Amino acid sequence: MGTSIMGVEPEQLPPASSGTTLWLKILLALLAAGLLATGVLVYNLKQELKAVEARQAATEQASAELRTQIGGTAADLKASTAALASQVGMTQKQLVQRAAGLRREQQAAEERITTEQKQQISAVSGEVAGVKAEVGTVRSEADTTRTDLDTTRAKLERTIGDLNLQSGLIAHTRDDLDVLKHKGDRNYYEFTLARNNKKPTPVGTISLQLRKADPKHGKFTLDVISDDKTIAKKDKNLYEPLQFYSGKDRNLFEIVVFSMEKDKISGYLSTPKSAPAPIETGKTPGVD
Repeated sequence: MGTSIMGVEPEQLPPASSGTTLWLKILLALLAAGLLATGVLVYNLKQELKAVEARQAATEQASAELRTQIGGTAADLKASTAALASQVGMTQKQLVQRAAGLRREQQAAEERITTEQKQQISAVSGEVAGVKAEVGTVRSEADTTRTDLDTTRAKLERTIGDLNLQSGLIAHTRDDLDVLKHKGDRNYYEFTLARNNKKPTPVGTISLQLRKADPKHGKFTLDVISDDKTIAKKDKNLYEPLQFYSGKDRNLFEIVVFSMEKDKISGYLSTPKSAPAPIETGKTPGVD
């Protein structure tokens, strides 16, 4: 640009602050670490699922071996009964009754084993289902984390101010402004200006005076009084960063208007942390 903009020479324009970019990198690194931790958790849950399935297979094998042992025991008892009957002279009827009793005992033992096996399989199946549910939950949380990351990236988009300089993060609501205040990267002074105010309204270390507000077309005009100079910001839009330099150190100030009514606007002034503080510290400047 060959000429000055609003009384500011191009060579006087300092580079945009990198503090917010560093904050964005830190936030993205934390979210990436969260995704990595989620992946480790999913891996551990899969290993636990394999262990549970192995225990189920071992239980089934043990049940089969127990049935074999019971069958052998029944055969041994039958042979022992026959030998004992031979020794004590048991009748055929007694032998039949004794054999029937042994068969009932064997059947009861098998039924007990079957019931216990079903209970164990049911318990193991419950554990498997629980592990699968946890895996599904972790996957869902991972998807949510990715969505949050994408949302965060979208919210952290930057814009260009009216001096063609890259601006910091822009608040579109008072809730957004509270978030920016808690970040602590810059100083923020909220204000509300009415067109019927005859005198400029102090905001931070400057003053502002509303000249025109056109809600129908989303345009407004205001005067910025800084360093004993008046800078006219004509026909500006909502959420458009209005940039100017103030103070002997030529700090970059920004004004953002996020609410407009007939003859009334609300927004905030953003200043670097190194900028001088207003003399009246007992109240928030610029708030009607």
